[in-house]
Amino acid sequence: MKLAATLTRPGKAAEKLEFQVEKDSLKATTPVEEPHLFDIKFDASTPAGSHQFTLSKEEGKIELNKEQMASAGIQVKTAGAMKMNSSLQLPGEIRFNEDRTAHVVPQVAGIVESVSANLGQKVKKGQVLAVVISSAISEQRSELLNAEQRLALAKTAYQREKGLWEQKISAEQDYLQAQTTLHEAEVAVRNAQQKLRAIGASPSSGGLNRYEIRAPFDGTVVEKHLGLGEAVREDANAFLISDLSSVWAEIIVTPKDMQIVRVGEKVVVRATAFDSSTSGKISYVGSLIGEQSRTAKAHVVLPNKDDSWRPGLFVNVEVVSDEGQVPVAVVADAIQTVDEKSVVFVRMPGGFAAQEVTLGRSNGKFVEIKSGLDAGVEYAATGSFAIKAELGKGTAEHGH
Repeated sequence: MKLAATLTRPGKAAEKLEFQVEKDSLKATTPVEEPHLFDIKFDASTPAGSHQFTLSKEEGKIELNKEQMASAGIQVKTAGAMKMNSSLQLPGEIRFNEDRTAHVVPQVAGIVESVSANLGQKVKKGQVLAVVISSAISEQRSELLNAEQRLALAKTAYQREKGLWEQKISAEQDYLQAQTTLHEAEVAVRNAQQKLRAIGASPSSGGLNRYEIRAPFDGTVVEKHLGLGEAVREDANAFLISDLSSVWAEIIVTPKDMQIVRVGEKVVVRATAFDSSTSGKISYVGSLIGEQSRTAKAHVVLPNKDDSWRPGLFVNVEVVSDEGQVPVAVVADAIQTVDEKSVVFVRMPGGFAAQEVTLGRSNGKFVEIKSGLDAGVEYAATGSFAIKAELGKGTAEHGH
């Protein structure tokens, strides 16, 4: 006797079943997995002739007629290939652009004489933010004044010795010594000037002991930690200046999403507190995973000319990858979760059946089906939640 069998399920291609002789019977070499919702067509050949018959199982079938489908708003579409890009939704927060943010420190210890910058004030590069009275700056300016005076005397002595040497009145040794003294005086002046410039102080000021704290670039005063008459250290955090014309959208990225979140990928940033969105590209993806959070961080630089994107604002970031062709895709609303598995309800005579699927990329409207559903299969594109509810009723009744 020879036995051939073909198994068909809703939403999947037909598959052949193989049999082997086991004692006085034939047994399938592979078991028929759940759900037991299928048709098996048998073709048996014996010396007496051939016989055909069909075995049908309908466990898990959700029976719905056209009137019920219309009442539940169920519409049927056909799964198929389409061009789509993947879309990933990630949480984020607006942060200062750290490339354009500076902690301004006095660089010299002293007493705050005046504070001219206020919180929220827009300042220009070089604008005076505060003035500190400092004995250290007084000593450095005094050093410069003394060096300049020595230089003036050295210049006079050099010009005199040069003239005398040219007139053959003095020895060349005296002329060369005056020249060396002049060079040393010039070096001393430059050294004193560089010491002042190194801490951001001008060589000349309204007073020997006055140190002016200036803005390093155009920006906004977002923090101020100085008060009139306050004693400050040279490393005190006096001001925080940030150029708010651009900000960062900082994204929290889990390890499973690292393959999608890459430098150069396009994103759409949407505020959660109000209706506003903007687009950009990922400029940075962290290479380290946090020990506690087990996540990495990524940045998107956003233009912020109108100051609408304020640091601290929570946002949703949609990462959009390049467009590509997928063999099978369905409407995103068609996907439901049953027993912690993703399913699509496929059309079959008299109703629907839950078909387990493996999901791929998504653009928010459509979802790629990587396995479990073939192109050309009809499925419930809308109203799938109502079908899931009917499936739940059937399961409860079956349990009783």
